[in-house]
Amino acid sequence: MRRFTLLTIIYCLAFGLFAQTAKEEIAADIHRSASNYYAYPTPTGALTAPPKGYKPFYLSHYARHGSRFLIDPNDYKKPLNIMREAEQNGVLTPLGKQVLAVLDSIAGMAVGRYGELTPLGARQHKGIAERMYKNYPEVFQGGAEIDARSTVVIRCILSMTSECQELQSLNPNLKIKNDASYHDMYYMNSEDEVFRNIRASDEIVAAKKQFQKEHLHPERLMNSLFNNQDYIKWKINGGELMNALFTLASNMQSHDTDLELYSIFTEDECYDLWLVENFGWYVSFGPSPLNKGKIPYMESHLLKNILDTADTCIVKKDNSATLRFGHEVCVMPLACLLELGDCGYQTNNADKVADVWRNYKIFPMACNIQFIFFRKKNSDDILVKVTLNEQEMKLPVKSDIAPYYHWKDVETYYRNKLAAFK
Repeated sequence: MRRFTLLTIIYCLAFGLFAQTAKEEIAADIHRSASNYYAYPTPTGALTAPPKGYKPFYLSHYARHGSRFLIDPNDYKKPLNIMREAEQNGVLTPLGKQVLAVLDSIAGMAVGRYGELTPLGARQHKGIAERMYKNYPEVFQGGAEIDARSTVVIRCILSMTSECQELQSLNPNLKIKNDASYHDMYYMNSEDEVFRNIRASDEIVAAKKQFQKEHLHPERLMNSLFNNQDYIKWKINGGELMNALFTLASNMQSHDTDLELYSIFTEDECYDLWLVENFGWYVSFGPSPLNKGKIPYMESHLLKNILDTADTCIVKKDNSATLRFGHEVCVMPLACLLELGDCGYQTNNADKVADVWRNYKIFPMACNIQFIFFRKKNSDDILVKVTLNEQEMKLPVKSDIAPYYHWKDVETYYRNKLAAFK
């Protein structure tokens, strides 16, 4: 009986039968419902040792900036003004007055800092740098050359600075070059009009609108904030206000503060609001059949840069690293283009997306994709391992040593994929 039980557990683990649903994962940590505002989680789990004799010598990554303030001033001002007007009209409940006080405080913190990196965002990148150095020390030994590039956005530049400063503190001999130029924007963060038109297609817009209609239910929340039904009916757009408040609630984890708004939402509301965001990102920046799987190819230039730069650094023989700093709207489609783990999952059933494809696993604040290259003395066979948010990923390439793959196979697969795209 014990043997049967053990075999059953092994079978279930192997085939994911014990895997948590998205609802269970969000219930375990409500912050996951924040989608792209989810603060970078410290990675857990041991890394797989490379095959005998192989040592890391080159690391290439693309990382999103760390936690930040919201970008649009109206993200703070609009809900604040709505609640202030309601107070002036005497229609706020006690909870509504508490929410107004929180909005007033968080809006004050954000004045003049819209879109800026927070101290937490800087610490996230210092932590990533420290773990890269610890996990792959051979890459950063001696006077290794570190080529670090950022988009021209300040929060990305400061994220680059934080990561590079940490590396320099760990090894003062590193030769670090920092750059942030429009010269590199064509692969660091650029989008062809073709992809914008796809996202704006009638089919995608209609699908997002319908899915939101099914999952956005603001009535309970509005009744908890306002004490006058006529006021709610004639003066409040419940759906818009609910979304605005949830955006603020989600992003408060970007700050070192005790202020919070998650408590005004039920667990089911948080999950439903996440579902809407998850589906929206899936069809607009993911591999959804609604966009014919084309959207991930918006990162073709970035993937080509990763491949070309790797080839150059492999030939150089010296240990080195290439670090790139940008945005989640690049990390997400790149992860899907690379087909990392379940990122390339496709379904036409909107209700099935969250069963497999979950945005908080792909693009939290400071999300990153790392290619780590390994070689063995007296061997020309280069191995590569790819991580998403420092978690080892399965690639769409056959390998008898996964999560390690033969570089020649990986490069051939991705170059052929890029060449086949029309």
